[in-house]
Amino acid sequence: MEGGEVAGDAGQRRPPTIYDVARAAGVAPSTVSRAFSRPGRVNAETAERIRQAAEELGYRVNPLARGLSSHRTAMIALMISDITNPFYFPIIRGAESAVAEAGYTMLLADTQESDRMERQALERSLPTVEGIVLASTRMSDSAIRMTAKQKPMIVLNRAVRDVPSVVTDNARGMRRAAEHLGELGHDHLTYVAGPEASWADGMRWRALREAGVELELRVRRIGPVAPTVRGGTDAVQAWTERPTTGVIAYNDQVAIGLIRGITARGIAVPRDVSVVGFDNIFAADLVSPGLTTVAAPLHALGSTAARNLIALIGGATSRAGRPAVLPTRLVIRESTAQRRRKRTSPA
Repeated sequence: MEGGEVAGDAGQRRPPTIYDVARAAGVAPSTVSRAFSRPGRVNAETAERIRQAAEELGYRVNPLARGLSSHRTAMIALMISDITNPFYFPIIRGAESAVAEAGYTMLLADTQESDRMERQALERSLPTVEGIVLASTRMSDSAIRMTAKQKPMIVLNRAVRDVPSVVTDNARGMRRAAEHLGELGHDHLTYVAGPEASWADGMRWRALREAGVELELRVRRIGPVAPTVRGGTDAVQAWTERPTTGVIAYNDQVAIGLIRGITARGIAVPRDVSVVGFDNIFAADLVSPGLTTVAAPLHALGSTAARNLIALIGGATSRAGRPAVLPTRLVIRESTAQRRRKRTSPA
């Protein structure tokens, strides 16, 4: 009999199983299972006989099946709200590199901005993973805390009481964006808001309002809009009803859509209106004009979340009451300029 296959019904060949190894070694299947999952519980002579039988048959241990029996699968799950959003590309790469370095495998789930799909994905993955990273989750705080009681968890881009998290410095980022526009003479600013369920959106709007008071700037909010280019385009009509010379968007995609919509109406960026985004995705310096934006450390967000999660899996104590805050910086490009004293008028 050739290694790697065993004769089956009607002469068909099939991969060898634990039962084939047990018959060849003259032991019970449970003994074979212990030999691979808990070698210390099988005497050396029997373990060697089982190993030789497995080698001759070409039997390979299923690591997932073995992990499920021992509750160690060396797998973690990363849940993201929209896989088409370029914001997540460096986060995924950062998490994957940290996971691979630790000898783990990463399961990626796209929840399509739906808390219902997110809960379903969690229910399916919980039995097979050792821990979870929730990135920009749309679930309620109570649902997150309930899930965190079942498996180690890190929340990304959101602070949840009693659950460890990693966030960007939204307050500092929005403050720098407001300062930049204020220095350019823009004293009336519009914030184009993102999804209502986004924790980051709430933090950014609050930070902008506080900065407006301190810097003597008038700020208003329009939205919410989808965190996409189309969402930014959809916001243009609301902006033209009460135009301001300075605009800060929830993220870069919204800012890019806003610039497209404004330009289509014959209004020039940055001559007539200055626009600032948030995140510094790879497209920010490819569009025209290049987008001034608050750069978030996206790769570091992913890698930090994954490393912290693996530490929790290994028994580290979490600091659930103190989110890890990563710094932001303002990247100035061509979408912002000195305010012209002539009032902006929509076409």
